[in-house]
Amino acid sequence: MKNISLKTTDPWESLKEFTAARIALGRAGDSIPIAQSLQFKLAHAHARDAVYSSLNTAALTGLLKQLGTTVLTLHSKAENRQQYLQRPDLGRLPDSLTMEILNAQKTPCDICIVLADGLSANAINTNAIPLLTALLPLLSGMKYNLSPICLAEQARVAIADPVARVLKAKLSIILIGERPGLSAADSIGAYLTYNPKPGLTDESRNCVSNIRPQGLAFQPAAEKIFYLVQEAFSKKLSGVALKDNAGLLGE
Repeated sequence: MKNISLKTTDPWESLKEFTAARIALGRAGDSIPIAQSLQFKLAHAHARDAVYSSLNTAALTGLLKQLGTTVLTLHSKAENRQQYLQRPDLGRLPDSLTMEILNAQKTPCDICIVLADGLSANAINTNAIPLLTALLPLLSGMKYNLSPICLAEQARVAIADPVARVLKAKLSIILIGERPGLSAADSIGAYLTYNPKPGLTDESRNCVSNIRPQGLAFQPAAEKIFYLVQEAFSKKLSGVALKDNAGLLGE
């Protein structure tokens, strides 16, 4: 008697060559195969771990100093991870000690760069230094005056607004750990804001997303960020009014 297999190969299998997304999982009867079910559970565990991960401030500080930058260690008003997840508003505001640290900086700057844990500190721990290694020489080559690199814990995107305002920066760049998905738990999002100030909302920002080795690679990401920085300074704006026209005109 023949053994009958219930496992069916998905006709989209060939598309998996082009994406890490959870597609073409196949089928075993009315469900997905056991291997794919276990992979789903593992991906979900990686996502949970990413959300509850912490910035390795000591290691990042050491590596940033090797890049020739000074470092400010900051914190939002969210005292811990539970409060951060339950009170997004507190993650957008610097705490009192952070304000003291910022107010002690006396030299205005063109660009303020913030590294923030967001919803995946692992993304920053793993990918921020390679990205900055590609980005900082581009910015320095244009003679932009950079602030010290700010390491912000329990932070949301909007924390860059008050931080940059106190530092008198003309533009802010915040590199933040993105919300992990089931195929990516280590993505960085880069948000640029011209004339940053408290009270701005997301339409005032430009975003470069999915920065990681399996997504948007570091050098292209750095070049994209640099292009947007140049456009923002040239046009004196950012957000929905600033379009990414790089490469559209051809050669």
